[in-house]
Amino acid sequence: MSLGTRLYDLRRSKHLSQEDVADKLNVTRQTISKWETDQSTPDFDKIAPLCELYDITTDELLTGNKKEKDEKVLSPKDNRAKRANGIAAGVLGYFAAIAWIMISIPVLMINPVAASAIFIFIVGVATTIIIYTCITYKKEKVKEDEPKNKLRKQIEEILSLITLVVYLLVSFLTMAWHITWIIWIIYALACEVLKLVFMLKGEEDEE
Repeated sequence: MSLGTRLYDLRRSKHLSQEDVADKLNVTRQTISKWETDQSTPDFDKIAPLCELYDITTDELLTGNKKEKDEKVLSPKDNRAKRANGIAAGVLGYFAAIAWIMISIPVLMINPVAASAIFIFIVGVATTIIIYTCITYKKEKVKEDEPKNKLRKQIEEILSLITLVVYLLVSFLTMAWHITWIIWIIYALACEVLKLVFMLKGEEDEE
């Protein structure tokens, strides 16, 4: 099988048009057509982007030989789904921690030290889940000028200012500095929920 035929088959397997591939690689549609009909071959600096686009190794692209992989390579869509599920699980853990600290001492009459220790443990587990998810299922690179990315950052900035004002106001009015720090956990939770919403919204737009 020639290189052009492999490129054609790979593009069709990803359900991409020649225009789609051309836009992603910053070349013309005619260039993609010439590659796929073996009239020319991709330049050296286009090999890596092609491999990344089609989720294959350089050897597989150039020779057609597929290497057995010990680990299953997730498609970008599956990667986003795993990332969303992990973040959602972490967010749920934060909710559980807040609910626990709200009912454990005043309602269940549990020793404050024990209740706080369990609260910190739940928060630690939730944080570990989110960190593990973000490291294992890395976020795809997005253009800095992407409107949705800018909108999310602007919302986070406004949310951080509101949180700061609420934190200082509540803390000075109640003088309960030992408790009001929970407001920042709520802020972190809101940011994660915001990221999750934008991530899921991005998946819907792509479908």
